[in-house]
Amino acid sequence: MDEIRETTDGTARGGRRRKGRNSDQAARVTRKVDYHNLRNPFPPMNLYSTDQIHAMHDTALTALETLGMKILLPEARQLYKAGGARIDDAEEMVWIGREMVEAALKTAPRSFACRAGARHRDLQMEPGSLIFQPGAGAPHATDLERGRRPGTAVDFRELVKLTQHFDVLQMVPPLVEPQDVPMNLRHYFTIESQLTLSDKLPFIFSRGTPQVMESFEMMRDFRGLSDDAFLAESHCYTIINTNSPRQIDIPMAQGLIDFARHGQVSIITPFTLMGAMAPITVDAAMTLSHAEALAAITLTQLARPGAPVCYGTFTSNVDMKSGAPAFGTPEHYRASLVAGQLARHLDLPWRCASGSAANINDSQAANETQFALWGCLMAGATVIIHAAGWLEGGLSVSYEKLVTDMEVLQMVAELCAETQPDSTQTTLDALAEISPGGHFFGSDHTMARYQTEFYEPLVADWSNFGTWTENGGKTATERATSIWKDIVATEVDLGIDQARVDSLKSFIATRTAAGGANPES
Repeated sequence: MDEIRETTDGTARGGRRRKGRNSDQAARVTRKVDYHNLRNPFPPMNLYSTDQIHAMHDTALTALETLGMKILLPEARQLYKAGGARIDDAEEMVWIGREMVEAALKTAPRSFACRAGARHRDLQMEPGSLIFQPGAGAPHATDLERGRRPGTAVDFRELVKLTQHFDVLQMVPPLVEPQDVPMNLRHYFTIESQLTLSDKLPFIFSRGTPQVMESFEMMRDFRGLSDDAFLAESHCYTIINTNSPRQIDIPMAQGLIDFARHGQVSIITPFTLMGAMAPITVDAAMTLSHAEALAAITLTQLARPGAPVCYGTFTSNVDMKSGAPAFGTPEHYRASLVAGQLARHLDLPWRCASGSAANINDSQAANETQFALWGCLMAGATVIIHAAGWLEGGLSVSYEKLVTDMEVLQMVAELCAETQPDSTQTTLDALAEISPGGHFFGSDHTMARYQTEFYEPLVADWSNFGTWTENGGKTATERATSIWKDIVATEVDLGIDQARVDSLKSFIATRTAAGGANPES
């Protein structure tokens, strides 16, 4: 039977309680954990030498100077030109000198605060921090009961509730596209869902200035902020994908400018697949990704020096037999390690990604997600996206996989949480209590700690085969179904001022009646 336990910040977290003679007493004991404020405790792993990383950085700068970037937005080209770049409007090309990039890297902040809906959900984005997101941007949702389907408004809201529930997920991404909501109204729906169902850091789509400005306005008013207060700190974020190789399209370039000018976070993520949109080798692909990220970072700092920006990459390989993307591969792992070295060379917070190409929540899905996750951890990533629920290379988000992946993320969080060892005297007293050849099950040291010392599994079943069989012989995926259903069926009071909710809905109704705002292309 599921038990709801509270973490130190008051977030309900689902868990399983093992039955026994002390179960009634155990139900009254709360195991205090904090999965929100995590630091990466692992020493970063290097794939290349320092000289090789410097050479890759220099090659990326040379590529920006001599090969250039195609920038489709005229306003962005003018910003580059004002900063000293050479441009060709007819060809939509920009050649960015290394001195421009170096100047941008000097103003890009190493550390900045992100203000969530509740103060205990705030994040400090900086090297060494560890922030998890579930899978994002999928066109489909899937679960055991309803099957695979195009993402809907119901799916979007349910997945926001699941993200809110788990303390180890610190940011809310757009897990699925709610395709039953028209594009000119979708930003209203996604903002309203995030602000009313979660108090974590929300996401805003970069689909053109009209939608972004309305999203900022909704965010500002819902938080009760003045214009100056909104501009002074970061209250939301977006993800910017370049169009590899060496191109930034109109919505992404406009998003970089709009978010920078309004002090909101851009997580810049070239999505490069080795052998497809990038060269086939890890070093060449990562050099391309690095060049594109530098070009985008430079644009943010030209728009507003000091604008919060997060370096990023999502680089893996393709199946050379079919051309299909592959994730959780050795090449994906190595690319993450190189990205970490390049990010440390810049000394900026940075984003990496896990993920899986599996079609269902099976052992392939678990293996690929975990292998990719450990690549991100060993690389020292600040933000790890697609860490839970992602299937089919991003074509779907699985409710059950999101829950089963939570088991791994919570265990990783246990490794990252600060712990204090027993005093020397306490340890000696514990050892002295039991004679040689005895056991510690009933010792004072054990009895004082047994209810709270160990991590309790979320979805794993530690019962023996006979008990497991008697209980229905359910797999972890099947057990995950009951967990997510319980979560989405539970209404959580976030303490939101109803007047602000009503005002937000009134704004949305008015703007919807006026036709909404179409995305730009």
